Amino acid sequence: MCKRKIFSLLLLAVSTVSLAATPFTIVSGKAVRLSMPQHRLPVLESAVAMFGGDVEAVFGDTLELVADNADIDVRIDTAVVKSPQGFRLHVDDSGCLNVTGHDSHGAAYGLLEVSRLFGVSPWEWWADATPQKRASFELPAGYTDSQAPSVEYRGIFINDEDWGLMPWSSMTMEPGNLRGVIGPKTNEKIFQLLLRLRANYYWPAMHEVTEPFFLTPGNREMAARYGIYIGGSHCEPMASSTAVEWGRRGKGDYDYVNNSDSVLKFWEDRVRDVAGQEIVYTLGMRGVHDGAMNGAKTVDEQKAVLSRAIADQRELIARYVDADVTKVPQVFIPYKEVLDVYRAGLDVPDDVTLMWCDDNYGYIRHFPTPDEQARSGGNGIYYHVSYWGRPHDYLWLGTFSPYLLYQQMSEAYRHGIRKMWVLNVGDIKPAEYQTELFLDMAWDMDGVSEQGPREHLHKFLVREFGTREADRLLPVMDEHYRLAFIRKPEFLGNTRTEERDRQRWNTVSDLPWSDDYVAGRLAAYRGLSDTVEVVGREIPAGRRDEYFQLVKYPVQAAAQMNRKMLTGQLARHGKADWAASRVAYDSIVALTETYNKGIANHGKWHGMMDMRPRKLPVFNPLAPVPQCDAPSVVLTRQIDVRTLFGDSLVAHPGLGRAGYSVEIPRGAAATCSLGPAGADSVTVILSFLPNHPIVEGEGLKVAVSLDGSAPVVADYSTQGRSEEWKENVLNNRATRRFTLPCPQGRKPTLTITALTDGIILDSIEVVE
Repeated sequence: MCKRKIFSLLLLAVSTVSLAATPFTIVSGKAVRLSMPQHRLPVLESAVAMFGGDVEAVFGDTLELVADNADIDVRIDTAVVKSPQGFRLHVDDSGCLNVTGHDSHGAAYGLLEVSRLFGVSPWEWWADATPQKRASFELPAGYTDSQAPSVEYRGIFINDEDWGLMPWSSMTMEPGNLRGVIGPKTNEKIFQLLLRLRANYYWPAMHEVTEPFFLTPGNREMAARYGIYIGGSHCEPMASSTAVEWGRRGKGDYDYVNNSDSVLKFWEDRVRDVAGQEIVYTLGMRGVHDGAMNGAKTVDEQKAVLSRAIADQRELIARYVDADVTKVPQVFIPYKEVLDVYRAGLDVPDDVTLMWCDDNYGYIRHFPTPDEQARSGGNGIYYHVSYWGRPHDYLWLGTFSPYLLYQQMSEAYRHGIRKMWVLNVGDIKPAEYQTELFLDMAWDMDGVSEQGPREHLHKFLVREFGTREADRLLPVMDEHYRLAFIRKPEFLGNTRTEERDRQRWNTVSDLPWSDDYVAGRLAAYRGLSDTVEVVGREIPAGRRDEYFQLVKYPVQAAAQMNRKMLTGQLARHGKADWAASRVAYDSIVALTETYNKGIANHGKWHGMMDMRPRKLPVFNPLAPVPQCDAPSVVLTRQIDVRTLFGDSLVAHPGLGRAGYSVEIPRGAAATCSLGPAGADSVTVILSFLPNHPIVEGEGLKVAVSLDGSAPVVADYSTQGRSEEWKENVLNNRATRRFTLPCPQGRKPTLTITALTDGIILDSIEVVE
């Protein structure tokens, strides 16, 4: 037989098979049949139960568990899926959808990925994202999707829960006679959210107002059901929440210098109790509830204490959990003053993950060196999109810039931080989108990088509200985040928290903004608020609560907060009516009342939203004060950083005060024309993102020159909680002022050369 004839027969065979292949189909009115492994796998069983609820919500049908002839076959096969926690979806020729996981977590994530394909949002419960009904659903024969995590442990930290999650949970989910309880009913909903977001790691709430996680019946069992690893923050070693538990289980002072026996027993009791639980053990110690270590004053003394504590903690793990401690996940978190101890030469065992931290305002303080990247324990990150503390809280509206989050976490991943990612989400509710972006990056960094942060936000809006609405809302949310990047709503009073001079820093005062800028900012917020209102009228009834929570409340509350504070600023100088400020305050009250009462959700979130967390002065209605002089404002002319040119420059669309920043790599130069000089010198103000040095000890250095003149070198890095650092994080910029000689009438060219890594230029201003 000739080769051509053989080839024709093969084509016929392939064509016949192709024609015979059947798509995967679900039709409303018919039960969906699912087969799964017979042996008990709690996390998969939980996912199946969730999936069954999704099938009923979308199609009105039930999920039927069968041994064979399934529509969906869930299996575990390490030969098919080689990456831990990974999964593969594949429609075979019979029309069966095979959901294959490397392990039970992978199978669970894969099954809930099918729910996403149905149109079920991960926020279906937490943001009232009611799934849309469907008559049918189809995937073509041969459909295949394989996914695996970029980061091994991915999770959230419930923190500063005093004004939101704890009162809401205690009133609506866990009512009873105990003090503030975040119990198994609440945690089950949190764990379901984590499973839908493909996360597996959880730091429970730890403030004094809340009953500790392990002292609340049912919590640990619920974590086991959903395959969630329980960990603890930098001040909660060995799965022990010191803020409350030391007062109940400890004796004497929490002091490893003078009371080590009692402290060690405190840890030992907990490790013995939870040895069979999936735990990521936090090593080391600080003081009770985010305080500095007791008993050791100098860095050398603290280093000696930490070395002994870590050795003793690992001995407990070897005794009760696994003799081979390298098989047990452990993490050391150099947070705040502990970073100084680590840098002083603290020896942390190689198998222990080093978890680096941001400065609480989104700027990572340390990136691992090549030696730290090579550690067997790897590296992690603890990051904030919500924070209680100095120089000012931001707990209210979830305005943290997704573009900053994306830039910083991309940098972290590039530097080998790929073992553990934990996000401080506050109460969850104000930071829904930031939480999803963070966990999506932890799951699939390459995928998020390929689409970019703006497209990720757009897809989020499309999924939740539809394409037409998303196209209209994307510029709204972009501008909302940009304006908050310039100044968060919580920072508008120019006040501070926890300062010694309380009288000064508790008094609302002017921001150094011109009347023109204030007017433009207020106009921008009016436009956002109006658009949100118009789009809201077109949102289907079943999604209006979701729209209110994710879009309307944060945008309009931010708009009214700006109106309240900035109208008050104008009124202090006789340029506005105080009454307008009070109207804005009343609007915030009304919006918050609607959030807690709901639109159609019957008050589901009663107690969740507090418009005055910690009752800080900025949240109060403004009292009229005698007219005063306006502060002097430096008049400047903006140079668009988009006009910069030079080899190797990296654009960061969406990031920065103007919605666009430029990264200048080490050794590269960026140039631009400044326009005609009006004197014999030019004064230029350069603003950079106030990040921290990429390479420890190098600083953040630039060389600035005009027309090739001798460069002026500046370092804008900060140390600790200096006054400059406080101003930098409140304004999201670090500035340096340069006065450079230039013949009058010339159009000089400005050159900015990066002398170190980490230089991200946000704005250029020429002083008029």
